[in-house]
Amino acid sequence: MRVFKALAMAAVTTVGLASMSAQAANTERSLCVFDIIGASGDVYNIMKDYKTQAAGWGVDLKLKPYTDEKIAAEDLKAGQCDGAVLTGLRVRQFNSYAGSMEAVGAIPSYEELQTVFRVMASGNASINKQLKQNGYTIAGFAPMGAAYLFVKDQSIDTVGELSGKSISVMEYAPDQANMASQVGMSPVPSDITNFAGRFNNDSVDICFAPVVAYSALELYKGMQPDGGIVRYTLGQLTNQIVLRSDKFSDEFAAKSRTWMLGQFDRAMQVIRNAENEVDDKWWIDIPEEDKRRYNEMLREARVNMTESGMYNKDLMDLLRKVRCKTDPSRAECTLAME
Repeated sequence: MRVFKALAMAAVTTVGLASMSAQAANTERSLCVFDIIGASGDVYNIMKDYKTQAAGWGVDLKLKPYTDEKIAAEDLKAGQCDGAVLTGLRVRQFNSYAGSMEAVGAIPSYEELQTVFRVMASGNASINKQLKQNGYTIAGFAPMGAAYLFVKDQSIDTVGELSGKSISVMEYAPDQANMASQVGMSPVPSDITNFAGRFNNDSVDICFAPVVAYSALELYKGMQPDGGIVRYTLGQLTNQIVLRSDKFSDEFAAKSRTWMLGQFDRAMQVIRNAENEVDDKWWIDIPEEDKRRYNEMLREARVNMTESGMYNKDLMDLLRKVRCKTDPSRAECTLAME
C-alpha cells in the first residue's frame, strides 16, 4: 500500500515539475498595446486573453498599455517592445501591404472585411510573404469599425458642400490629406489623441472617425446642435498586431492570426453596441445615385494613390476581387485598374 502511495506522490510531483518546467521554458516577450482608453479598454481586454493563448504557444507575454499610439510605435521601432498593437494607419511604416487595408473606400462592408481577414489568416504562402516585411510580421487583425464623416451641419451631404470646409486628418496618413484636398477641403493635421477635441471645440468642421468614437470621445458634443454622421463608409479602420520578426517564430505568427480571426465577432459586438448608442437623429442618409458617384470618386483616388506608392498594389488587387465577388455589378468590376 505504501509503495502505491509513494508511486502516486512521485507521479504528481513529476507532473507538477513538468508543468513548472514548461512555464519556465516559455520565452519572455513584451507587447505594447495601444488602447485610447488604456488598460480598461476593449482592445486591451482582448489582448489579456491573447496573452493566455500565447502561453500555450510557448511565449510569456508582458503587456504594456499605451494611450499614446505614436509612443507605442516609436518604442516598437526602438526595440523597447517586441511587438505592438497599433491602428492600421500606423502600421504602414512597418508593412505597406497590411497598412494599405484602410485605403479610402476599399472595404465597403463588415462582410467584406471578415473575408479579407480570413484570407490574411489562410496560411497562403504568398500572403504570408507579404505580411512579413522590413523585419516585422503582421500577426493578426481586428475591426475598429467603419469610418464615417462627422459633420457640424447636416446640409453637408454632397461632395460640393464639402468644399471650403476644414477637416481633421491623421498627420501620418497622407492619403487622407490628399483626398480632402481633391474635393476642396482644408486638411488640418491631427492625431488620434487630438482630432476629437478639435472637432468638439469647433476648430474643424468635419472629422473622420468610427462610430465607437461617438461615445468614447464624445463626438456628439461637436455635432450639437445641427450636425450629424454621413452614412457612407469611407474605409474600415483596424487594429493590427505587429511583431519583430526576430523575436517571434512564423509558427507563432500563424497561430496568432488564426486566433485573432476567431475574435472577429467579439470585436464586432463592441462596434454594434457603439452603433446602437447613436441617436437616429444624427444619421444623414444620401441617395444611392450619390453613393455610386462616391464609389467612383474613391476608386479613382485609390488608383492615383496606388500609382504614387501610397497604397500597396498587391493588396489593392486583392481588395478589388473581394468587392467584385460581393457585388459584381460595381462599375469597377469590368475594369482592371486596381
